[in-house]
Amino acid sequence: MKKKKNSHFPLVLLLFYLSSSSSYFSSSLSLTVEPPPLPILPIPSASQLQWQLGKMAMFLHFGPNTFTDSEWGTGHADPSVFNPTRLDAAQWVRVAKDAGFSRVILTAKHHDGFCLWPSAYTDYSVRSSKWRNGIGDVVGDLAAAARDAGVGLGLYLSPWDRHEWTYGRTLDYNEFYVGQMSELLTRYGEIKEVWLDGAKGEGQKDMQYFFDSWFSLIHQLQPGAVIFSDAGPDTRWIGDEAGVAGSTCWSLFNCSNAEIGGTDPQYSERGDPAGHDWVPAECDVSIRPGWFWHPSEAPKSAITLLDIYYKSVGRNCLFLLNVPPNSSGLISPEDIQVLQEFSEIRKSIFSHNLAINALLVASSTRAAGDSRFDPYNVLKEGIFTYWAPKKNKPDWVLYLDLQGSVSFNVLQVQEPIHMGQRIAEFHIEILDDENEKWKKVANGTTVGYQRLLRFPTVKSQFLRFVIDKSRADPLISYVGIYMDNFSILRDDVADISRGTSSNSSQFIHQIVVNNSLIATT
Repeated sequence: MKKKKNSHFPLVLLLFYLSSSSSYFSSSLSLTVEPPPLPILPIPSASQLQWQLGKMAMFLHFGPNTFTDSEWGTGHADPSVFNPTRLDAAQWVRVAKDAGFSRVILTAKHHDGFCLWPSAYTDYSVRSSKWRNGIGDVVGDLAAAARDAGVGLGLYLSPWDRHEWTYGRTLDYNEFYVGQMSELLTRYGEIKEVWLDGAKGEGQKDMQYFFDSWFSLIHQLQPGAVIFSDAGPDTRWIGDEAGVAGSTCWSLFNCSNAEIGGTDPQYSERGDPAGHDWVPAECDVSIRPGWFWHPSEAPKSAITLLDIYYKSVGRNCLFLLNVPPNSSGLISPEDIQVLQEFSEIRKSIFSHNLAINALLVASSTRAAGDSRFDPYNVLKEGIFTYWAPKKNKPDWVLYLDLQGSVSFNVLQVQEPIHMGQRIAEFHIEILDDENEKWKKVANGTTVGYQRLLRFPTVKSQFLRFVIDKSRADPLISYVGIYMDNFSILRDDVADISRGTSSNSSQFIHQIVVNNSLIATT
């Protein structure tokens, strides 16, 4: 005779339903409702929230370097070298949108000082090039294409300018820079992101940038834009150019502890759980070895991009992938092919949550019976609905009955970050079919907007998600499990424990006790 396994789990759900229903009917006699939890500061602005929801942006490095086979131009290349005879900004935007990128960011001016728009402040621009007989405007073309496609537009204006003669004369150059920034932010409609950095070669002229003045101007002219730099104020550099965030990554940060061009990479990588500012991280990397297009270079594989996606978007960051147009003015076919494969792989993995039809039990629920805090909210896509446990309860657990054994190797968790980032440690366990004991599968630290954990494939009908440490009562907006048949796992991919914990009868007792508490408090 076969041993009947896990027969008590439906009973647990029934008891939970009855106790929750009792609590609901008693609470329904009241004419008032319990308010939602207080947000825990800091919290994102509306523009930061929109930026984070976008997940991925495409960087477009383009300029004279594209034609001179260089990365850092000297500022002395003849403007006539810039002549992309087939330039099609609509193709750039189409490629980005089709691959799932929410915005494009163009190097309007790189370190060589060459401007991709006809600036009134310098003759070193498209106006002096052969392209379209000197009347072209790359920024204008891209702005129109992005607007038509519903894709956000961002612009990079390099502080370091190797062509401009006033560079090194602090007041004169800051006035020059503000003039160019004002052109970009008033001519081309809505700008979603302004990208700055502290890059400057060794031995270059000393130069003091008036960053605070620049930031104030940007927010005045484009109040919906986020500003990227090493140190914020709206989004920060992750600290490397590999596109990889730390396994712990807080959106909390102290801008006062950071300096553009001199920020500690480890501080940028991890953020600060005690930070007073909300400054989420952006992970930049190029699809090719260089940032500008070079005919001798080939793109990374789709599998490599998938790995970076897990380590950026999957670690509470935005993935900024540079895809440089070639010398004809188009994104190269081999790059497009990789992006298409990358998109198809993501859809294959994440298009269906294997837990979508699960039965859920929570260790506790705030205002039981109130759909605003119901545990089933974690199966609804988006971050604006969530499960909230009862206030000041020490145990924060979600139990899932998948209604049949399911194989999976990826966990997705999201917090409602508009309420603040809370979770500091968590783990996931499955109920072993053989000995009916809980076995830890993987554990992690921060969650934030999104955490993706990979681990060796497991199979189970029952799993539990446990929050071990949080800055305040945790809130969960989404839980998903998936099967990734593409990633090649290494030892450093997930923190895996093969230990076991309490058996299923102890688990049942724990749930019944919690449900009794729900019914009587």
